[in-house]
Amino acid sequence: MELATLNSVFNMTEKELKLRTRKFAVEILNFVDKLPNRRSANIIGNQLGRSTSSITSTYRAAGRARSHTEFISKIGIVEEEADESTFWLDIFPDTHNSTLEVITPLLTEARELTAIFTAASKTAKKNILNKIQKLITISQFSNSPSDRVNRAGKISK
Repeated sequence: MELATLNSVFNMTEKELKLRTRKFAVEILNFVDKLPNRRSANIIGNQLGRSTSSITSTYRAAGRARSHTEFISKIGIVEEEADESTFWLDIFPDTHNSTLEVITPLLTEARELTAIFTAASKTAKKNILNKIQKLITISQFSNSPSDRVNRAGKISK
């Protein structure tokens, strides 16, 4: 349904993006497993693991959305989780729990996923606004009072 939004923006199929988000989650979980056994590493690692795994699971759920608004909601959550993952990765070098060399490729991927899902969210919102405007226009300029616009945007008599 709305996953075509992602395809048109980034020329990635739904399957490719599912695999990309899954790969990112696995890379992060493996990274977290290698962190030093320090309180700050545990706190940040737990938060990072949760936010990153939420990206892939919520994106999968967006593909099963029952409506445009549910899709927009889920993609918005994916966008927030990708941004949160970026935040946690960004502070790792400052806490001396990992090096910039190790963090940089993970941070790059987190930023790219954030950009992808931010664009998808904006496009999906724009698409639903266009659909609403079209429904309003159709209902305002119907040929007769007996014309009705149903939920799917089709005119019924």
